[in-house]
Amino acid sequence: MSKFELAQVNIATLKAPIDSPELKDFVDNLDLVNGLAEGSEGFVWRLTGDGNDATSLRPFGPDVIVNMSVWRDVDSLRRFAYGNKTHVEILKRKREWFSRMNLYLVLWWVPEGHRPTVEEAAQRLELLREKGPTAEAFHFGEAFSAPDAASGGQPFSFKDTCPA
Repeated sequence: MSKFELAQVNIATLKAPIDSPELKDFVDNLDLVNGLAEGSEGFVWRLTGDGNDATSLRPFGPDVIVNMSVWRDVDSLRRFAYGNKTHVEILKRKREWFSRMNLYLVLWWVPEGHRPTVEEAAQRLELLREKGPTAEAFHFGEAFSAPDAASGGQPFSFKDTCPA
């Protein structure tokens, strides 16, 4: 068993205020999607602010929401993100609620039990922007194994694409 867990952050620029009619369907599904994540195999932790989600936290700007969580491994997160039918249906609607962003997701390994901060997440996003995928900051398209895996932080990729 690895002594590392996978952290992830994804950010989104809102097209309208979080309490607007335009974002009602998104907001109305937050508890459902968060509950599905928490019930997924491999889920460890997620960032919350006021209430049961992180929409009140705006470390990346007033119009940018953040989702940050920790998972047992890349496969666990990937199964939830792209294999959970309800989550995929919500993902397919992201253009209704969020502006297009070039880089909005980063994955990185943390020591087991560590809970990343939003500052740490911002540093990993910046590292991915500057250097592209590395063992320190990557995405599903080019992921890296855990530092203590038999393949020791080596890159790998998934042949399929995001269903959204």
